[in-house]
Amino acid sequence: MIPEIVGHYRQAAINATQAGFDGIEIHGTHLIDQFHKDGINDRTDGYGGPLSNRCRFLLEVTRAVSSAIGPGRVGVRVSPAIDHLDAHDSNPFDLGSSVIGRLNALHRELTESLAYLHVTQPRYHAFVQTESAKSGSEAEEARMMRGWRDTYEGTFMCSGGYTGELGTEVVANGDTDLVSFGRLLISKPDLTHRLKADAELTRVPPCDPTLPSAFHRPSDEPM
Repeated sequence: MIPEIVGHYRQAAINATQAGFDGIEIHGTHLIDQFHKDGINDRTDGYGGPLSNRCRFLLEVTRAVSSAIGPGRVGVRVSPAIDHLDAHDSNPFDLGSSVIGRLNALHRELTESLAYLHVTQPRYHAFVQTESAKSGSEAEEARMMRGWRDTYEGTFMCSGGYTGELGTEVVANGDTDLVSFGRLLISKPDLTHRLKADAELTRVPPCDPTLPSAFHRPSDEPM
């Protein structure tokens, strides 16, 4: 069953590039998270137990996709510190570090780096967006993200509730190479122009599409 699922990821990547996409991102949460996190992975085979086993599925998917379309066209997104749908881990920093160490080794095996590693900021929750996942944990968040960023041997991207100002700051400080925007881009298709122009951005509340004022409408004037 698992080799078949790995094959589905590979074929999906081939389909995407044949359809004209420049590359793909392996979304290492949801299904892949169920392998990574010790709070939900209760397998007793080669995909459960120690970190080496729990990281195995992601590595198999990444290797298969990279062999199909080339590592330089593949990004990987992981969320070691996010506990969406009870997929939590007892030691998120070690989990993230283990994933990164194995991706670094994969770079050497493939003789080419992946396009990027995308890590979701610990402050981000699926249904609640706060300054920090837990009260007083900002220093811990910074320690984890800096540790992962310093360990990864490639282009590092982060996401999770960033404003244009904060995104610019973390890039300038060397905390990341790239910043990803989700809700802001969905709500404002001309986001890049707004950021360049330092225009006001309406913050989009988590999972609340009932507030149309936060979203771009066809009648709105583009930047």
